[in-house]
Amino acid sequence: MKYLLILPVCVLLAAVPLGKGFKKIFNGKDLTGWNIHGTEKWYVENGEMICESGPDKQYGYLSTEKSYNNFILELSFRQEADGNSGVFIRSGIEGTRISGWQVEIAPPQKHTGGIYESYGRGWLILPKPEDEGILKMGDWNKMQIKVMGDEVTSWLNGHQMVHLKDEKIGEGKGFIALQIHSGGGIKVRWKDIRLKELD
Repeated sequence: MKYLLILPVCVLLAAVPLGKGFKKIFNGKDLTGWNIHGTEKWYVENGEMICESGPDKQYGYLSTEKSYNNFILELSFRQEADGNSGVFIRSGIEGTRISGWQVEIAPPQKHTGGIYESYGRGWLILPKPEDEGILKMGDWNKMQIKVMGDEVTSWLNGHQMVHLKDEKIGEGKGFIALQIHSGGGIKVRWKDIRLKELD
């Protein structure tokens, strides 16, 4: 007798592997291809992009010059001090007032990987409480974000944090941006920032 082995397909549960079609959007040398918004500090050191609170202790952003609609973004980050930051998708900005959606990067138990709508509806989805411990504070973490149509999925260190389907996000357009939260005392290092555009 022959048996057919059927394996489950977990499209949303597995982190998307880095492969063909990805390109670096940070060159490891300078901030070419990016725009600074606000007075907070953005600089490159030893091949890493660093964001750090400045004397004004206000919100600061570093946005891509190019807009991206459907994509998979991969990056690594290491939080020092407070570490309250995030990755914005399909966003626009006036001064330092940003419009768009943030995949959160924050200290432990502060919902890294969740999705927040700035100056809008606030938190749209939070990670499960049992997933809050996946963040490695003070060490390198790997984040992946997939944006396709009206769906956003985030992974942290290979573990899916959230999946959201949202009509308003589906209508959004704009750039990718990294954030420094207001309040001072924040420092985050970034590296290996790569992106694959999707049809």
